[in-house]
Amino acid sequence: MSKILVAMEDAKITDYYAEMLERHGYSSEVISSVSDAEKRLSKEAFNAVLTDFSSQGKQLLESVVLQHPETRCIIISKKASVRDSVDAIKRGAFHYFSKSDDPKEIITTVESAVDEQAYAGLLRRKSDLSQTKKFSEIIGDSPAMMNVFRSIEKVSATDSTVLVTGESGTGKELIARAIHYNSDRHSKPLVIINCGAIPGELLESELFGHEKGAFTGAHRTRIGRFEMADGGTIFLDEIGDMSPDLQVKLLRVLQEHNFERVGSTKSVKVDVRIIAATNKNLHNSIEEGKFREDLFYRLNVIPIHVPALRERKSDISLLKDCFLKRMGGRRRQDRKRMKSFSDEAMDLMLKYNWPGNIRELENLIERMSVLVEEDVIQASDLPEKIRGDIPRERSVTQVSFDSGIGFNEAIEQYQKDLILHALNQTNWVKAKAADLLKMNRTTLVEKIKKMKLESMTVSEQQKGESGSLLSS
Repeated sequence: MSKILVAMEDAKITDYYAEMLERHGYSSEVISSVSDAEKRLSKEAFNAVLTDFSSQGKQLLESVVLQHPETRCIIISKKASVRDSVDAIKRGAFHYFSKSDDPKEIITTVESAVDEQAYAGLLRRKSDLSQTKKFSEIIGDSPAMMNVFRSIEKVSATDSTVLVTGESGTGKELIARAIHYNSDRHSKPLVIINCGAIPGELLESELFGHEKGAFTGAHRTRIGRFEMADGGTIFLDEIGDMSPDLQVKLLRVLQEHNFERVGSTKSVKVDVRIIAATNKNLHNSIEEGKFREDLFYRLNVIPIHVPALRERKSDISLLKDCFLKRMGGRRRQDRKRMKSFSDEAMDLMLKYNWPGNIRELENLIERMSVLVEEDVIQASDLPEKIRGDIPRERSVTQVSFDSGIGFNEAIEQYQKDLILHALNQTNWVKAKAADLLKMNRTTLVEKIKKMKLESMTVSEQQKGESGSLLSS
């Protein structure tokens, strides 16, 4: 169980957050003074610390950052202040909240802090790169992955900008995390933002922040991700989806290390290392006029290409074992045993090309761990596409007549199939799914609501897909 230390001046507030953490499955310990908190931290490891931004809280934050860099410190202040939030982040706080902020957001942040603390701890326990089979969560001992490990080790010792390329599902975010937590910036924030998941008109505000009244709905001044990452690292995932106008502003940050919040003329200077990632061929995007060539060369200082799973099939066995261990104890009756794959099933998995890469493999292992009752997963348990006996596709017209459904129902079913297919292909990132379907994002969101796709469970989606017009 993750342990959280709660140390604040106000005893009532301290007890409130301690009880909230307990309700969400955390073990919390309440400390009344900074000196006692520092003594406690020196005797026992905690996953995170919650404190206020009083003089004592600032002292505790400084102590945690210097003496216990793997422990994440979250600040909860009595009042909302942009100046304090920036100051807290610069001092090394993992996140800053005002007392009035949504408790759910605080719990979500605690979860992220615990995850990153555990991740950083694994990396620091790594002894010899050449002898290990995994770089924390990055698993593999194939020649292609050993080259990636060597690149991570070299680039981590610098502040150079990195461009991580590779197909969807290859683990580009894990590469960014490994670089950050092995760098001198490891005690500062790692801020992650998916540029393809946020509508273009909102992305600028997310990155650079905005002033109160800058646009409709801007009820208060808000700092952006770059300010949150000051002193640390910002990971810009799916950089190829960024609009040309925003690319110009990002180029300025790379060149001058400053920017203006939306609605402001005052420059904000930051010290941030940028790691970008994309699954697109940016050379093609440059030729098509969708991506700036000067920005590409600014980002592509040190390129790291993450190989597709089909290019490192010798790692499938390692990945399979890791995922099986992770999934093995989800049901009470399975806690003392771990499933395995038959030789025939493994042969089929090695022959399969894995278009969804590691994400697809992990999803398959989870599905097999839950649905297969026997200890050994057989070839017959695998999906048809991996077994290689996918039935011949029939036309939508033929399926409609054979099913005995009417025209309107067939059209509606076909639309639902297309939308579900696009959403699954893009991991339910609506902006990317809309792009794939060549429709406006707002139109797609309306259709999802109308068809009630958001409320469909995974099993319902799978059931729907098995009887859909596209898969018949």
